[in-house]
Amino acid sequence: MVRCENPAHGPPPPPPGRAALGREVGWFVAIGLASTVAQALAYWVLRRWWPPLSANLVSLLVVTVLNTEANRRLTFRGSATRVVRAHLAAGALFVVAYATTSGAVLLLRHLWPAAPTAAEVAVLVPSFALVTVVRFAVLRLLVFRRRR
Repeated sequence: MVRCENPAHGPPPPPPGRAALGREVGWFVAIGLASTVAQALAYWVLRRWWPPLSANLVSLLVVTVLNTEANRRLTFRGSATRVVRAHLAAGALFVVAYATTSGAVLLLRHLWPAAPTAAEVAVLVPSFALVTVVRFAVLRLLVFRRRR
């Protein structure tokens, strides 16, 4: 069956699954950008007093808690996932994030021992982006999946 679209009304709306995915991606990107900026700034400030791994641990921990709650309330707001389950899953993802971002900083420090904090932040930001893609997939598919 061929479906004709009425130009006065525009194209038909996307199926609910695609609309939900688009909304989720939009919120996740907005929260992810804000979290990346917060993480980079917190790391930059903490790095004045602490070594790289400590600054990364604390800044990532604080931002992960806030990021998870924002995503639970805004990105995946239709999910019936309990608060505790969401944060426990985020804790497991935190371990992956910390290993990835710390590995990036340690590699930089190995290759360039006198690297300034700005270089560390420049290495951390793409690491955050990589972790964010994995985080979205895991949160959407496993933690906040909707019951059909």
